[in-house]
Amino acid sequence: MGKSVIILVLFLITNTAFSQKKPFVIYNSKGKKVAYKKMVKSLSKKDIVLFGELHNNPISHWLQYEVTSDLNNSRQLILGAEMFEADNQIALNDYLKDSITYKGLDSLARLWPNYKTDYAPLIDFAKAKQLPFVATNIPRRYANLVFKKGFKVLDSLSVKEKEWIAPLPIPFNSELPTYQNILVMMGDHGSPELVMAQATKDATMAYFILKNYTKGHLFIHYNGAYHSDNYEGILWYLKKERSDMNFATISTVSQDSVNKLLKENHKKADFIICVDSNMTTTY
Repeated sequence: MGKSVIILVLFLITNTAFSQKKPFVIYNSKGKKVAYKKMVKSLSKKDIVLFGELHNNPISHWLQYEVTSDLNNSRQLILGAEMFEADNQIALNDYLKDSITYKGLDSLARLWPNYKTDYAPLIDFAKAKQLPFVATNIPRRYANLVFKKGFKVLDSLSVKEKEWIAPLPIPFNSELPTYQNILVMMGDHGSPELVMAQATKDATMAYFILKNYTKGHLFIHYNGAYHSDNYEGILWYLKKERSDMNFATISTVSQDSVNKLLKENHKKADFIICVDSNMTTTY
C-alpha cells in the first residue's frame, strides 16, 4: 500500500470518528432526545421563553442566536437579558437606534467582559431586525447591598432607584430547593442574605419581562441557567404574577458524555442542551 493511500485511509478513519462524536445533544425534561426543529416548533407556541445558559459555554451562545433567528421567522419577538442592568436601558436603547456607537455603549453601560464574543451577536441581531431588547437585571450595587444587609436595605433607596428593581416588598420563599441548594453549595460562605440577593435578581428580571411583554409577541430572555433551572427562580416569580401565560425553559448542562442525559439533569427544564465537557470555553 502506497504512502499516499495510507494517509488517505487514516484521514477517512479519523474524520469518521470525529463525525460520530457530537458536541451537544438536546433532550426534553424526561431525558428523551429531541430534534432542534421540534424544540423550535414548540418554543414558537409560547409567550415567554427563558433560555438558561452556562455563561462561558459557546454552544449556549451559538444556540441562543440560532433559536432567536429561527423564531424571528414566525413570531414577533421581544428580547431581554440578565447581562444588562435596568439602569442601563437608555444606553442600550440609544445603541439599538444608532444614536451611539459600540464605544459609547461600552462607556455608558456595564458590559460583561465576554460581551463581544457572547452577547454582541444578540444585541446586533436585535439592532438589525429593529427588535426591542430589555435590560432586566437589578443593578449589581443593589444586589450587593441585599447580600450585606438583607431586603430591608431596599426601603432606603430613592424613588428613582426603586424604578430599577422589582416593586417592594419582594415576595420570597427561602424553602425553594434552588435557594436551599445555594446554601449547600456555598457552605460556610452561604447566608440567608446571599439567597435574598439571588431572589432579588430573579424577582427583578421577572418584573421587567412582564412589564415589557406585549400580547401576541414572544419574549426570549437570556439568563444563567441557575436563574430558571427546576422551574424556579425567574419562572417562580413569573407564574406568581401571570399563571395564565405559556412559558418554556431551556437549560444548558455539561457532561463527559452527551449520549445519555444523567438523572441529575432530568427535569431541569423543558429542553436541556447537554454539551460535551471537553467543549472549549469563551473565558
